Amino acid sequence: METKLTIDTSRVDPEGEELEGEVDCVDLDEPFVKPFGGVRYVLHIQVFGSELLVRGRLEQDFDLVCSRCGPEVDLTEELRESIILALPTYPVCDETCPGVEQTVEMPSDDRWNVLDNLNKQGEKHGKS
Repeated sequence: METKLTIDTSRVDPEGEELEGEVDCVDLDEPFVKPFGGVRYVLHIQVFGSELLVRGRLEQDFDLVCSRCGPEVDLTEELRESIILALPTYPVCDETCPGVEQTVEMPSDDRWNVLDNLNKQGEKHGKS
């Protein structure tokens, strides 16, 4: 398919000529208009001295975005967030998973002993 529609005016018959064909789509550089397919044309061309008269019909297929609905909306980030929120917080291979076997025993934490002693002192004085 041709990319341009050009006419060599020096070769046009003095009585005029009919041209019919298709050229690559014309990009209108409009965000709401997406052309697809080629531009189909049927043209009658005549040369009058230094003037060129072109009459005919052009056809082009377009996808149009509704002018009431507004521009396209990119939902990629919302889709990503929805997927992340739907994933389990702490995934496991199955419900009976024992987890990683600990080979090193954790040292005891003596900081909690103070709280245990407070509770025992309260019991001695009749407080609960």
